[in-house]
Amino acid sequence: MLEGLDAIDWASMHHAYGTAEEVPRLLRALRSPDADERKKALDRFYGAVHHQGDVYACTAASVPFLVEMARDATTPDRASLVSLVVSIGSSTLEYLDYWNVNHPGEPIFVCAPSGEDCGDALWAAIAALRAQGAAFVAWAADADARLRREAIPGLGLFLDDENRAVSVLLGRLAAEPGIAERLEVVETLATLTRRTPDLLDDMLAWFDAVAADPSRDPATRLAALVQRARCAPDQIGDSVVPTALDLLDSLARLSVPAEEWADPPQREVPPADPAPASEAPPQVVAAFEAMERQGRSHAPTTGLLRTFHETLGSRVPQRTALLVGQLGFPDPGTRLDAIRMSGQLMESWRGDHTFLVLCLADQLADAQLDVATEAAEVLDACHPIAGPARETLAAHVAAQRAAHGPDVWAAPSPRLRRAHQEAVRALARLGDERAVPSLLVALESGVDDWRAAPVARALPGAADQLVPPLCALLRRLDPTQHRSEMSASALLSTLGALGDPAALPVIVDVLATAPHHGRTACAALESLAAFGPAAAPALAAIRPLTASANPHVNSAALCALWAVGRDHDEVLPLLRDRLDETIPFQISGAAETLGQIGPRAAAALPRLRELLAHNYEWVRVPCAAAIWEIGGEPEAPVVLDTLLQAWNQNPATANDVVACLDRMGPAAAPALPTLRGELALPNRRGRFDSIDTDEELQRVSRAILARFA
Repeated sequence: MLEGLDAIDWASMHHAYGTAEEVPRLLRALRSPDADERKKALDRFYGAVHHQGDVYACTAASVPFLVEMARDATTPDRASLVSLVVSIGSSTLEYLDYWNVNHPGEPIFVCAPSGEDCGDALWAAIAALRAQGAAFVAWAADADARLRREAIPGLGLFLDDENRAVSVLLGRLAAEPGIAERLEVVETLATLTRRTPDLLDDMLAWFDAVAADPSRDPATRLAALVQRARCAPDQIGDSVVPTALDLLDSLARLSVPAEEWADPPQREVPPADPAPASEAPPQVVAAFEAMERQGRSHAPTTGLLRTFHETLGSRVPQRTALLVGQLGFPDPGTRLDAIRMSGQLMESWRGDHTFLVLCLADQLADAQLDVATEAAEVLDACHPIAGPARETLAAHVAAQRAAHGPDVWAAPSPRLRRAHQEAVRALARLGDERAVPSLLVALESGVDDWRAAPVARALPGAADQLVPPLCALLRRLDPTQHRSEMSASALLSTLGALGDPAALPVIVDVLATAPHHGRTACAALESLAAFGPAAAPALAAIRPLTASANPHVNSAALCALWAVGRDHDEVLPLLRDRLDETIPFQISGAAETLGQIGPRAAAALPRLRELLAHNYEWVRVPCAAAIWEIGGEPEAPVVLDTLLQAWNQNPATANDVVACLDRMGPAAAPALPTLRGELALPNRRGRFDSIDTDEELQRVSRAILARFA
């Protein structure tokens, strides 16, 4: 089955990380009797040869060999190979469709290092897959449920005759005993319909009939309802979500064991003991653990409901009603996945989320620790709008401390520890000092202190309690070690936000000992800048760094020199020089500081005006804002024109633009239509399209409009 493998010039091809000469070894390892060797080879194949869904010439050339291995009944874990083949084929079709629409008649390139023309290889891969239609039909009827599940999507992609594909899929639906496989069949029918417009009318009628058929199981009916909406989103009526809720209510009375629907990795239970020590910073380890949790599904209908939410899009009231129904499920797995979907809704779409926040707060009392933990984590992530959950969070934190002791932050059980920590972090983000006792346990014991330090910045009223242990933690770190940078930066940022002068000596010490080219030095300088003139004793340490060879460090030092020293005669020549740099963030940082100086920086106006023609909006916006702060009313027309053009070109500049408009007062009147248009949009916007930046964007925009009302 691997005949001809070594005759291919793999070394002339490339994958995501270089030459593809390792591909033959990976393909052979995929048939190894050793499960660990197979897993490593599969991970490497996905990571390099099929990196993030990309298809290179070497990926396409692998397809015939993967198919032959999957056809052999003696090959171990054929389901994984079929899943890989379907993923490659699906990505290839999507890429070819995209290319034909956007680059008709041009050679087909992919993002390989060589920039090779992969058109022939991609078409050959699709031809090879379509020649194996009979194999997909056989796999979809195999005794192995997981193999059937992985093969079913191929029926909608690789059978040449669409009507035959529909017929085979309908036959599979009638024969399938498993809920996951039935859901996969209905989804594949929808995917086929979306790719084949001639099928649309007949398939919409079929979806309607199945969704309304009381003799069908509720999962299949729900799948038909959702996939019908996916095929015709413009036809979604007011009855769709209530019907879905009725079907969910019927599903709530069913119990489907995980082994009937979940892939093996999804069935794994997180280890009860902490993971082995890692050389990576704990923040990085935790980020990867969070990614792994986000990739899990805890209920057979989770994928279907995610599709439903994606289809509903900006229909926030309907999606909220659906989520409230999901959160009311007796099955904790369904609730767990619904909590994550709730966070995704609130983080992506504007609207009144008060009721959803309260429903999430109710989940804190759940007996399942994972459910309560996930609810707290979402409330933390959505803290700008999580105020309605404050009292429930505070009561939950107090109850945990009462039940498990005041040191529950450092509890031996990782699950209990994380459950409490997430609730405390969410409470602290709301500025509630009832989180302080648990944060002090973290900071004084050193147990997961890195999780406490960043949220402590939201509690300036408790600075007298928090700053001493924060300073002690900072003193224990070695700022010369790269591994300490993330923790040191977080501690420095928090101390700057809390603003207690008692922290200044340790910040200055860190600045003196940290390498003057890295992240820790920048964080120390930014922290000193936050203190302003109170940090005057640090000026001797700040001044030399304005000449640092590292542009990040010298920019941070110059900002700190003005914020702390307030000597415009000393700072202005340095700032004017920075305006002639080529690195955008150096120019924008200098412009922002010039704006803080105001009219005394008038000598910089000619250069700032020249920079309004810069090709990068992240230079033009701060320069325009600085011109307003320095020149005032006479500069309003050119400032407004620059700001609004940049906002239109790149919506990510909105927060900076609106902040300047807020300072412009009556001169901002011509921007009112743009502000109204912004507030009418349904999706989150702002610097990072995040809930934090978007809520601030909405708040300031409304404040400006209110002043003109």
